[in-house]
Amino acid sequence: MTLTEEEIQSWVGREEIDPPGDIACERGYIRHWLEATENANPLYWDESVANKLTSGAIAPPTMLSVWMRPLQFVPGRDKPRMPLSLHFALKEALGLPEGIVKVNEIEFRTPVRPGDVITTTQRVREIGEMKTSRLGTGRDWTIDVTSRNQRGDVLGIETYVMFGYRRDQ
Repeated sequence: MTLTEEEIQSWVGREEIDPPGDIACERGYIRHWLEATENANPLYWDESVANKLTSGAIAPPTMLSVWMRPLQFVPGRDKPRMPLSLHFALKEALGLPEGIVKVNEIEFRTPVRPGDVITTTQRVREIGEMKTSRLGTGRDWTIDVTSRNQRGDVLGIETYVMFGYRRDQ
């Protein structure tokens, strides 16, 4: 089924609220991230520095999207949950099986702290016209993802510009 341009543009403004993340922010994950990135910032390693600068431990801001990623297996869950599910639903609706992230920008707000459980709201901001690139024929779209903790504090807003496409034969 081919959608009209009006039906395609009706996706603009659509929101989806994801269930809370499967993993609460915790120091063990933070330490592995710091190890993998060789981040020696004392803010993350020294409790007295964290207390002085941020009134307690925080996760590195670059870990924001870690806490919203669902586990691919959870006993009793019927099917895996996908991060950025609105992106995948849009790809399916538009018949564009391939996709890449062209741009990812993050605006950091409130720090993520150990114990925080993250919930995200995805919102389609815009959908571009059909175009052909070296990858194939498709459209750009922009999705904003707002992350909040269990208290409702906005932790950050990620903006993704995607290109969904079909490979030209």
